[in-house]
Amino acid sequence: MRLIGLDPGLRHTGWGIIETDGNRLSFVASGVVSPKADWALADRLKALHDALMQILEHHAPHDAAVEETFLNKNPSSTLKLGHARGVVLLAPALYGIPVSEYSAKSVKQAVVGTGAATKDQIGMMVRTLLPGCNPKSEDAADALAVAICHGHRAGTQQHWAQNISTGRGRA
Repeated sequence: MRLIGLDPGLRHTGWGIIETDGNRLSFVASGVVSPKADWALADRLKALHDALMQILEHHAPHDAAVEETFLNKNPSSTLKLGHARGVVLLAPALYGIPVSEYSAKSVKQAVVGTGAATKDQIGMMVRTLLPGCNPKSEDAADALAVAICHGHRAGTQQHWAQNISTGRGRA
């Protein structure tokens, strides 16, 4: 199954594509969408939307996963991040694929093993779990981590569903 992980931001939105086959993960692509900071908010959101739709069309993922927003101390920054997050949630929905959301703590636990992991630890584990992967930014590494988290969860849910359908999941 092909998955896209998304780490929303108005200045930089990270994206990462992985393939899953059972518990095997493989790197496909990653990058960052960075609308020009001096553009009007509506133009920045449109640029983010258009770039994400091109990425979805090019890579054709089956599922999307988005990191949930945490609250900033600055209400204006939180509101702007919310606008970007709305576009990031909308693009895969418009493309016709399911969208799951994960907290930053859940992503860190799935990738590093602790919810208090640092950006450096996340980047190191992403490179370890996805050989051949070398994300160009923390935003791209974070997006790949979101995809890895979703891949682990989706694989577990698929395994449970198979066991229940075959009667092996009953107590």
